[in-house]
Amino acid sequence: MDTGVTPRIDATRLWQSLMDLAQIGATPKGGVRRLALTDEDRQGRDLVARWCREAGLEVRIDEVGNMFARRAGRDPQARAVATGSHIDTQPSGGKFDGNYGVLAGLEVMRTLDDLGIETRAPLEVVVWTNEEGSRFTPVMMGSGAFAGLFNPDFVHTQKDRAGISVGDELQRIGYRGTQPCGAVPGGMFAAYFEAHIEQGPVLEAQGLPIGIVSGALGQQWYDVTVTGMDAHAGPTPMELRRDAMLAAARMVEAVNRIALDEAPHGRGTVGFVQVQPNSRNVIPGCVQFSVDFRNPSQGGLDRMDAAMHAQFTRIAGDGKVAVEIRQVVKFEPCLFDSACVASVRRAAQALGLPHMDVVSGAGHDAVYVAGVAPAGMIFVPCKDGISHNEIEDALPEHIAAGANVLLLAMLERAQ
Repeated sequence: MDTGVTPRIDATRLWQSLMDLAQIGATPKGGVRRLALTDEDRQGRDLVARWCREAGLEVRIDEVGNMFARRAGRDPQARAVATGSHIDTQPSGGKFDGNYGVLAGLEVMRTLDDLGIETRAPLEVVVWTNEEGSRFTPVMMGSGAFAGLFNPDFVHTQKDRAGISVGDELQRIGYRGTQPCGAVPGGMFAAYFEAHIEQGPVLEAQGLPIGIVSGALGQQWYDVTVTGMDAHAGPTPMELRRDAMLAAARMVEAVNRIALDEAPHGRGTVGFVQVQPNSRNVIPGCVQFSVDFRNPSQGGLDRMDAAMHAQFTRIAGDGKVAVEIRQVVKFEPCLFDSACVASVRRAAQALGLPHMDVVSGAGHDAVYVAGVAPAGMIFVPCKDGISHNEIEDALPEHIAAGANVLLLAMLERAQ
């Protein structure tokens, strides 16, 4: 990476782009509500597409709405080096989750133009459709379809809670493209990098600006239903109750213990609970709740799954209730491409940026892309590790540092 002078992105321009995009769907607390395929998402896409075209990039849209913006290289036959993320948000999301990865990629393109730098391979910025899964499931829908995990026809038929389909909404907002999903001019990406806020507290706690992401935790999600018997809270003696809520509470505690047994990277979360009949003086007869297990190895996920089934069955027997466990999501653990990880590390070293290796606890589009192309990720800190929240925040100098690492990593791979 000996270019005489190490190139740098325009930090002020990148920050302003983030702030400008955040005005679309802005919330009172400083966050963003821009759900997938809403009018706000269309406005955000229109703005990013306009910026890309102004930077001389060729924009194309595939059949599930993924956006690709290409900067030509000297060798038109070379496979592209890509970067990107998403611009859809949580219902009460922040300015940086996803948006940073897209606009850092755009800033790389703008910087190369400013400096008159030509690459051998083409470069691409990607905006993936419906990464968050807040309005439509499955999550990471666009990158999953690109990687061949979801059929485009299946994607088009998925509906939100109002019964509106993905296909109809893509058509309505003008982003149901014609390019076949997974088709890339010149062949699949030679490499894919994704810059992202960490969404956790580790980098900030260590005082480091850059995380070199070696992989992502595998995930297994479950829907659990505990069925007992509704009964009057007064006349029913404690020893004769079939209390679904009491059993569910013990199961929630078991989820926490199972994750602690897989320290330091095991994760166990119950984030959704629904109680029936949900009346103050009725013993609950039915409780439905979610379980989210994460682990860096499939063996660890298998242990967690086995422990959950054994402990839930025992708790149900003790409480004279029935339990049903249904797995609804499975992401196998992901190891990113060693060459891409090495490119990120060399970029951080060339810039003199302190860094550490990290494992992503969240799902990202890069996890699906890694199934079809070499991939890597760059993390920067976020304030207090908070994300999926209106108060999500990051320091401008960290945002710039990650984009500079992205610039050098892409230049290395694109020659």
